Amino acid sequence: MQHKGASCLISKIRHHRLMSGSIRSLDRECNCTVRLLDDSEYTCTIQRDAKGQYLFDLICHHLNLLEKDYFGIRYVDPDKQRHWLEFTKSIAKQMKSQPPFTMCLRVKFYPPDPAALKEEITRYLVFLQIKRDLYHGRLLCKTSDAALLAAYILQAEIGDYDPGKHPEGYSSKFQFFPKHSERLERRIAEIHKTELIGQSPETSELNFLQKAQMLETYGVDPHPCKDVSGNPAFLAFTPFGFTVLQGNRRVHFLKWEEVTKLKFEAKTFHIYANQKEDKKIILTYFAPTPEACKHLWKCGVENQAFYKLEKSSQVRTVSSSNLFFKGSRFRYSGRVAKEVMEQSAKIKRDPPEIHRSEFFTDQSVSSVRISLSVLPGLESLRDSAHSTPVRSVSHGDSFMPRSRGQMVDGSEAGASGIISDEAYSPSDSVLPTPVAEHGMELAVARHLNGAPCSIEEEKESAARASMEGQAAEFGPGGRARRTGRSRSAPPSDAEDLNKFVLSVLRLFLVTIGLLFALLLLLIMLTESELDIAFLRDIRKTPEFQQFHFEYFCPLRRWFACKLRWMGGFLISK
Repeated sequence: MQHKGASCLISKIRHHRLMSGSIRSLDRECNCTVRLLDDSEYTCTIQRDAKGQYLFDLICHHLNLLEKDYFGIRYVDPDKQRHWLEFTKSIAKQMKSQPPFTMCLRVKFYPPDPAALKEEITRYLVFLQIKRDLYHGRLLCKTSDAALLAAYILQAEIGDYDPGKHPEGYSSKFQFFPKHSERLERRIAEIHKTELIGQSPETSELNFLQKAQMLETYGVDPHPCKDVSGNPAFLAFTPFGFTVLQGNRRVHFLKWEEVTKLKFEAKTFHIYANQKEDKKIILTYFAPTPEACKHLWKCGVENQAFYKLEKSSQVRTVSSSNLFFKGSRFRYSGRVAKEVMEQSAKIKRDPPEIHRSEFFTDQSVSSVRISLSVLPGLESLRDSAHSTPVRSVSHGDSFMPRSRGQMVDGSEAGASGIISDEAYSPSDSVLPTPVAEHGMELAVARHLNGAPCSIEEEKESAARASMEGQAAEFGPGGRARRTGRSRSAPPSDAEDLNKFVLSVLRLFLVTIGLLFALLLLLIMLTESELDIAFLRDIRKTPEFQQFHFEYFCPLRRWFACKLRWMGGFLISK
């Protein structure tokens, strides 16, 4: 009986340990949903201590993607600040929220020449990203270019024009841009019917990429900021350099070779550059929040390292601020563009099968909106894709927005176009970067190939059941202030003086600390009897022995004499 009782007790203990282990294992796991470029979702279960690289590798394996260095994973923290997932760090620690986690796969580094990509699957994913940029108003172009780009998309999605399948006005069923005119729709259909017959989907996609790559806003990742005068601006990092969009034009463009340093302090972002004839430029802008400014800085550091450096071994850890100011340190991890191209040339395999998705029509927009609203964990993703509702506005052959009741550069409106986003989400982040003033929207425009083009930003009202957009916009801002060797910034003289005093105080404290450390080391070497190998080796050196007998011993005797004299003087008193 005792033997049976002991066996039963052991069995219960083993069962309890097994159940406890299973519960602990479940506690260490979490669900993660990643929305892909075709708006499908990839869901998986990961360990809580899994790093970003593990999740990224899972997605690339799911997509059969080898040229993966151009892509990244976006997410938004509880404060609605967007981030790129760092592959070397734990996913759970970066998300700062409770699972299930929701993220998006996006193009992080746009290829300088999409046609040079090795595999068709990579070109297709980049095509999806740029098509998304076109829809959300980040890829600006003239009306003629817009019609050709849309026709390429139409050919890639539905093939050759067929009168039996494509009735009159069929192109209006597709949403290529947030706003477009009937005249543009007719031009898109005309190009599709007459100029693109016989093109395969892969050929149309390649032609689309080559055309988009020629536009100045190709690869633009806009970050909302303000210049030193308080005017709204958008900063962006492209494959070719740093650019600033403001007012009705691109006010600055600096090649990556010209940019020497990127720095931020709190909400202030600085760009240092050297242009031809040794002309130094310092540009200063202000982000909505310190977190947005840090994200802007990290994006700039990564883009400059990826496009500028020859080898990843040249990557160095960079600091966000001056030596005596507390700042962030960051190091880009990954291969650079030149290494990626060299590695891609070595790929030798049969081309993977591509499952192309259908493009959104007016009807599919509404259905996707409804389906996303009922999926758990995807509420924050609703405004990041083609599911944004569109309100068509006709302005003849152009898409110029009205600002304060007037046309922007109306005198040239007939020769230009705007492709704008009704619910503008910079860089197609899952949610927009927060702005300083609630509900404030920024209108941005720029010159493209000599014709004015613009970005209009409108914000969708989430409280309305119909989810119709409610827009508010500013008039065009002024130009960004360009400085020479000195930096212009709005802080007052008192703030500048405080910064200077703090830097001097830090320098003084650091110097005192170093002197104290040297004095402590000297006392340990000369007065202590510690028999440590490090100290013993120093004591045996000729330089130390010479210093000890010729300088230290006489100085110590002099101090001892003075102390005895002072002691005798005090006793006599």
